[in-house]
Amino acid sequence: MIDFHVHIGRMYREDYPNRPPVGPEQLIDWMNREGIEISVLLPLESPEGGWGYFLTEEAVAARDMYPGRLIAFCCVDPRYPHAAQFIDVCVKSYGCKGFGEHVCGLAFDDERNKVIYAKCDEYGLPLDFEINSEFCWDEVGLPRLEACLKEFPNVKFCGHGPAFWTAISADDPRRGYPAGPIKPGGALDRLLPEYDNLYADISAGSGYNALTRDPEFTKGFVERHWRKLLFGTDYMCHTSETPIIQWLRDLDVTPEVREAIAAGNARRVLGLD
Repeated sequence: MIDFHVHIGRMYREDYPNRPPVGPEQLIDWMNREGIEISVLLPLESPEGGWGYFLTEEAVAARDMYPGRLIAFCCVDPRYPHAAQFIDVCVKSYGCKGFGEHVCGLAFDDERNKVIYAKCDEYGLPLDFEINSEFCWDEVGLPRLEACLKEFPNVKFCGHGPAFWTAISADDPRRGYPAGPIKPGGALDRLLPEYDNLYADISAGSGYNALTRDPEFTKGFVERHWRKLLFGTDYMCHTSETPIIQWLRDLDVTPEVREAIAAGNARRVLGLD
């Protein structure tokens, strides 16, 4: 398996020592126990992105300790005036393979965010982003995301977060973890097949909730979009709950579909083939 969504470092500063920082060694030990071959490290450099900053340089250092097991993405806050130049350095000098996790207190299509998208478009990078009701926000139907999918066709946009995954249903509340049946006609069912550069990161409570709240709908959703689904956990501390691992193991699909979600789609997005 390739875990497309992992963080290390000081994610829960206020809860120390009950939830101490995770270092590269602890992450590799967890990966070995869960049967995960490779993890993608997603720095968090915007204040809205987490309780503690996980810097790009820390991701690169961890990757260098375990180059066969870890892949480093880069991240920078879009309000940083030298964001574009920093991405150049990350790609050319650090060997970062993507951007993310992109989560900040701006609209998804804010011009400052577009500076980042333009750089990712230039390099053809995957960009893992969270859409929330307050961070990288969008309206029902995800029109801001759709506009960026059109404007930056070389960016592999990998969506995640509550307000991304609630768009699986036509009665999208745009926040939280809704329960109960999914109403057909949600934005994700339209956008995923329409745009080759959109993928769905199934990590965290938002992805797990969306894929388990209505098992009958999920069966058809997976059949329609399995080539676009990226396995991830959003692991960030030793108490992180990762039920998506067992969900994938129990999923009633062919070996081809399971392998694609577990690793094959990520290999394609990351250029590992």
